Amino acid sequence: MRDETRVIICDTCAAVGDVPQGEAFAQALRGRVGSSVRVETTSCMNQCDRPVSLALREAGKDVYLFHSVDPARDLEDAVALIALYAQAEGGTIEDARPAGRLRHCLTGRVPR
Repeated sequence: MRDETRVIICDTCAAVGDVPQGEAFAQALRGRVGSSVRVETTSCMNQCDRPVSLALREAGKDVYLFHSVDPARDLEDAVALIALYAQAEGGTIEDARPAGRLRHCLTGRVPR
């Protein structure tokens, strides 16, 4: 059985004066990803100056951390990014162009 892909979204991320959008974004993603993907939220991923944060992880795969995810415009790109990661052998995304704008929002990759 394959391990579950985890998508972790910061639920406290917000620009100054804005309301956090992480939980609503997580709900939107849950409605778009398959059952082998678990979308969850957590409080503070230490990228407060570049909200919203999103991480991808799965046992035996590289871990990715993204910043500046815009729930209002990045839903489709996030769905594409999650699919790329889920299909990536060892978790290394070789060609992130299908993830659109999010490929430029990578904070870091932690090798497996």
